[in-house]
Amino acid sequence: MTTRDDVIALVRRMQECFNTRQFDQAADLHTPDFFSHPLGATGFEAGKDAWTKLVAQFPDVRVVADDIVVDGDRVAVRSSVQGIAIPEGNAQPMLIEIFRIADGRFAEAWGATEGPDPRVS
Repeated sequence: MTTRDDVIALVRRMQECFNTRQFDQAADLHTPDFFSHPLGATGFEAGKDAWTKLVAQFPDVRVVADDIVVDGDRVAVRSSVQGIAIPEGNAQPMLIEIFRIADGRFAEAWGATEGPDPRVS
């Protein structure tokens, strides 16, 4: 059984993989049939590709969990997106993600950003 503390550690480990650019290690945190609703893709490769493109455009980008809420097999994460130049008068982007956990790994994801879209330059 996956505990609340296990789920929080899983989220923090995923963010550590992103922030340290250890994308291949993040694959082990996801089930083989992981499905990303925002990307419309099965498997972690699409997520890895999205991470790679984001980091290529914004080399200093990092995410920091501000809130992690666990409820059964779901976890909601509100994260600050840092390391991106934001036009004056705009707030730093925020990432909201909800994950379904299965066997201690990410099995499904939903997400949205708030604030300036970092992909738009």
